[in-house]
Amino acid sequence: MPEFPYSRLRRWPDVEAENLQAHDATDLLLTERALALAVERGVAGPEIAVIGDEYGAITLALTDAGLRGIRVHQDLATGRRALDRNAADLGIDGFVAHELDRSLLDGARLVLLQLPKALAELEEIADAVARWAAPDAVLVAGGRVKHMTIAQNEVLGRSFGIVQAQRAERKSRLVIASDPKEVPVARPFPVTAAHDGLTLVAHGGAFAGAKLDIGTRVLLDVLRLSRGGALRLASLAQEPEVSRSLSEERSDETKGAQDPTKGARILDLGCGTGALAVSYARAHPDARVIATDRSAAAVASARATVVANGVADRVTVTHDDAGSEVPTASADVVLLNPPFHLGASVHTGAATRLFEASARVLRPGGELFTVFNSSLGYRAELTRLVGPTEQLNRTPKFTVMRSIRRPS
Repeated sequence: MPEFPYSRLRRWPDVEAENLQAHDATDLLLTERALALAVERGVAGPEIAVIGDEYGAITLALTDAGLRGIRVHQDLATGRRALDRNAADLGIDGFVAHELDRSLLDGARLVLLQLPKALAELEEIADAVARWAAPDAVLVAGGRVKHMTIAQNEVLGRSFGIVQAQRAERKSRLVIASDPKEVPVARPFPVTAAHDGLTLVAHGGAFAGAKLDIGTRVLLDVLRLSRGGALRLASLAQEPEVSRSLSEERSDETKGAQDPTKGARILDLGCGTGALAVSYARAHPDARVIATDRSAAAVASARATVVANGVADRVTVTHDDAGSEVPTASADVVLLNPPFHLGASVHTGAATRLFEASARVLRPGGELFTVFNSSLGYRAELTRLVGPTEQLNRTPKFTVMRSIRRPS
């Protein structure tokens, strides 16, 4: 059998750089073990589920080896698009995409998992496998040794009777879990928490869980949204560079309105559990809010948060990559708490993509409110990509900036 061409895989539309690859040694180990177990246990393609296959390396290699009908779940929209593009480039088909639900795991006898960063996400996945997979199911989880902990084995042990760590190879390690335990009637996720009248709902893969992360809290306080206050959009006439364009672009619907936020189009870009979107919608009942995130777990969490706070009629949540489905120049305000990690790698490329996306979706004169780690010097980049940028607040850990979209 010819060797699978891993070098042809791309990360696109995710960030691409010399130090970022579309596959790693863990993908190879998982693939090799899966091929061996498929023969040893007589497992067919439809009895295999792959979870967390970032850019399709595992799914495509196994399918290329003849295991057709594999079920696959990827949390990130970027990963799903990369898998489809890599499959088209290599001329491979015969796999089926699913959400993390019964359809992904029903009757599965072999489950392959790239270990997630968060223990809560691992707990939700392990419970789902034990809950829905076949009674003789084997879960083969893998990760880079430097990111693996004993706690991951303990989490797997809550759902499986046998958990065995394998010897490390190529700086990666596999953990094999078998003998699924009986699961409780109630699933462990999503979880719910209240914060000063705001209810957050979170699945295991959502950043910060049901907590209100510090950066979001700082931005809410600056925007006076943390306790139901109302953000008054700044007078853009004070910005010489955009004042003329603003007067030309402002629609007849909003001219002369006493409340400049009435009917405003708001985008929560990278919404997480939906705290910013929901807080804005509660403070401004007439605003139209779109919340979008590339994580399926975040989207499911945000949708539940929207319902829990009674704003489902005003907030739409979408699974998307960097707001790619949001029309150009359609937003009056963008709210952004960007990540500074790509998986386990520290990389500012994710934030840059979101700044570029903000510039595209904002109308001339529209406002971007950004919170980020104070150690990151984003002001110059925001000014270059979006427009005039000012600091609204700075704490030892976080900085809040306001950028005005310059005229096209």
